[in-house]
Amino acid sequence: MNTKRTVVLAAAAAIGIAATASTATATTVPEDEGGDSLTFHVITHSDDGPFWTVVKRGVDAAAEDLGIEVVWLGSNNDPEAQVQLIDQALSEGSAGIASSLPSPDQLVGPLTAAAEGGTPVVTLNSGVDYWQDIGAITHVGQTEFIAGQGAGERFNEAGATKVYCAIQEQSNVALEERCAGVADTFSGEVVTEFAGLDADTTGQENAISAALQADPAIDAYMGTGPVIAMSGLRAAQGLGRDLTVGGFDITTELLDAIDAGDVAFTVDQQQYLQGYLSVLFLYLNVTNGNSVGGGLPVLTGPGFVDASNAAEVAALVEAGTR
Repeated sequence: MNTKRTVVLAAAAAIGIAATASTATATTVPEDEGGDSLTFHVITHSDDGPFWTVVKRGVDAAAEDLGIEVVWLGSNNDPEAQVQLIDQALSEGSAGIASSLPSPDQLVGPLTAAAEGGTPVVTLNSGVDYWQDIGAITHVGQTEFIAGQGAGERFNEAGATKVYCAIQEQSNVALEERCAGVADTFSGEVVTEFAGLDADTTGQENAISAALQADPAIDAYMGTGPVIAMSGLRAAQGLGRDLTVGGFDITTELLDAIDAGDVAFTVDQQQYLQGYLSVLFLYLNVTNGNSVGGGLPVLTGPGFVDASNAAEVAALVEAGTR
């Protein structure tokens, strides 16, 4: 594959032009079509939910455009499993690792060892406060605290006085920072709790319902992901409570709820870019000695989706890139 053409294709796809994604675990271009022999690994705390599916589409599109193999490895929110996957990638001679960093206590050490051992590392999605410590090229994602601050300001504009901020993954510092950001700018009180994993939406809804019943002063709800945002909406509706509801990230269901006026907003971190750009940055570092960010993270958010732009974003979700 012609390198200049590859980079042009990569840049085009990174801004949403031409991005056909494979659903295979590893995407590659055969050698007889000009594929390189480089193999990169993307290792995250991902599950099979709607958020990570879009990240993977970005990864697959980058692999296809660049003519390289990229192996996708998800740990389903298990930091010990993610450590083992990092070790696996290194043992396979990975050309570079892109990794989320939701649990610093477990993951900083292995990723630091990888970088110090000569394997380029990019952190994505979570880990903005730790990428420099481990010697990564950069971090690709949003500053979660700043994203939460923006959400807090929106709750102020809505006239809310008490926000229940529900988290779907225990020990995930990124989610905790989201709620902390809300508390930083919100003029009222914020209650932050773990309300169950996305894999059990019934359990989530029951936990949120119990919290709302126990505190009638709660007049706003923040879900730190799209699934738990909808669990909170259903819990409020089941109790007949009219709450100002906000969320993080995007699903078709959440966009429909925004369009219907049931959810006020969601914070968009553009996760497709997180997958695509992480692979692109590793490739350019290995093949051309490039670094990005100038000592700062590469931010993909936050942006906000509300009634003013929900329909436009919904069309991109349908295309699989948002």
